[in-house]
Amino acid sequence: MSNPSKDARQTILQTAQAIVGRKGFSAVGLTEILQAADVPKGSFYHYFDSKDAFGVVLLDTYFDHYVRGMQQLFDQPGLSQHAKLMRYWQAWIDNQTGCTDAGKCLAVKLGAEVSDLSEPMRLALQRGTSRTIDLLGMALQRGIDDGSLSFTQHPTHLAQRLYALWLGSSVMSKITRTSAPFDAALGLTQHLLGGPEHTDIHTDRGTGK
Repeated sequence: MSNPSKDARQTILQTAQAIVGRKGFSAVGLTEILQAADVPKGSFYHYFDSKDAFGVVLLDTYFDHYVRGMQQLFDQPGLSQHAKLMRYWQAWIDNQTGCTDAGKCLAVKLGAEVSDLSEPMRLALQRGTSRTIDLLGMALQRGIDDGSLSFTQHPTHLAQRLYALWLGSSVMSKITRTSAPFDAALGLTQHLLGGPEHTDIHTDRGTGK
């Protein structure tokens, strides 16, 4: 039997992820979220101590799901690590340029906005991005081990560099409203990773920020 309290909390979070992904955190009021979730306004503080505390849970939940998706992609059998990484980056492009599900863009959407406004939410973003970079670093090391990648940097340092590259490309793509920043990021990523020059990155999508 489901837990009504747990279900209501999850409904609030799922509803908020889509709305906040479209509008940002500061521009969205609790009333809008709760009305969309069809949850009584007075019940919000039963689940969350404040809007900031809610934002922290929202980000932690988002990154939990995101990291699970990354792990599933990187653990797929029958593919080189180079191929898996290229599918990860292609999925990033798909999610940012298509982004019909605004919640998929949450980290990019909130990264600059809330870091100066809420220290608890900044720390949640830091936790989540650190987990993402750690997984990228492990995937890069696996690529060295299986021979599909060839680079000289430490995997963790390269993972940090690549993540920063793609976050910046996401922002520039929003500013220019073109895919050109992603085209450049993908080319530089291929160069930094080494490995095969031609990899099919357009099938069996993975997960992207």
